[in-house]
Amino acid sequence: MKENGLNRRQFAQSVGALVGGTLVLPELAKAFAGAPQHTPRAADGAIQIDSNENPYGPSPRAREAITNSENIACRYPDVTEMRMTDTIAKYHGVSTDQVALGCGSTEILRMADTAFLAPNKSVVVAEPTYEAVLNFAQVLHANPVKVPQTRDYLHDLDAMAAAANSSTGLIYICNPNNPTGTIVSKAALERFMDRAPRTAIVLVDEAYFHFVEDPSYGSVVDWVGKYPNLIVARTFSKIYGMAGMRLGYSIATKENTRALRASKLWSSTNAAVMTAAIVSLGDPDHVADQRQKLNGTRKWLYAELAKDGWRYIPSHANFTMIDVGGDVTPYIRAFAERNILVGRKFPSMSTWMRVSMGTPEEMQKFMAAFREIVPKSKAA
Repeated sequence: MKENGLNRRQFAQSVGALVGGTLVLPELAKAFAGAPQHTPRAADGAIQIDSNENPYGPSPRAREAITNSENIACRYPDVTEMRMTDTIAKYHGVSTDQVALGCGSTEILRMADTAFLAPNKSVVVAEPTYEAVLNFAQVLHANPVKVPQTRDYLHDLDAMAAAANSSTGLIYICNPNNPTGTIVSKAALERFMDRAPRTAIVLVDEAYFHFVEDPSYGSVVDWVGKYPNLIVARTFSKIYGMAGMRLGYSIATKENTRALRASKLWSSTNAAVMTAAIVSLGDPDHVADQRQKLNGTRKWLYAELAKDGWRYIPSHANFTMIDVGGDVTPYIRAFAERNILVGRKFPSMSTWMRVSMGTPEEMQKFMAAFREIVPKSKAA
């Protein structure tokens, strides 16, 4: 099949280039250099272990769906959104009016801020955590309440519950947490939910849910009926390997879903990613395969770090934090000079470097560079 000089394979390759993130314009890199969400991108061939992406990309079935999406690429995604919403609802055993879609789960976080925050309202978060909720809250002139993590780098749920009051519009819990990779057990989260004000929305971000192997952890999607103030966010950016294609969703009560949808950008999803996401939800073998690969790579990295006595935070996600024993900023630059991109600096953890899991070959190159760049005398 060929129309207007673009055949199906060329269409897939064009989309694939965007998925892989290999095309970078210097002007765009400069424009986004100051943004807190991502570190600046490098030239072609860079080892990109800075943004918690899946280097293996979408599954073969998802790639085939992307290839075959050309027949709906010219249409607005309304019908495909209905299919996607219905698929997610069936997957989680909820009704379609409990599902909201977003341009990545980051749009879900913005929608939650817009729906439940306002001037003089507060948002309670752990420090550090993923910053998007705080960035959007700042635009709304809401008050940030940052609760320091515990000494073992966990959400301090008792302190977060104590910090929430009648003016709290939103409580954000990233579980596993970004950037620490630590988890809140399901039992601890249940105790927190019983203490949190019912007037405050509790937004649990499960972006890294699929990587967790600890039996104490569990999704809280099934709690939406029990706790009407609960919203759960998920994404196709991580284990499903579609960070560049942007699709996320939330599960909540019908009332809260209506509130979220009210601030959604029209047609903010796209047909190609939704056709890929629909088949991905029906491909559990791919999820298990990606979890094994990326968690296995993380365990290999731990063994290498342990050989040299480096401190790291045991993670339940596709990234980890390494204590480099001093301000991380010059080390981030030194890696970039070698065309290796590592995670941004988190001010409250200024000596810690966040490293995402790449392919085994990429991580071997990272470790070799790490041993040359970071003085071993800095190891704990």
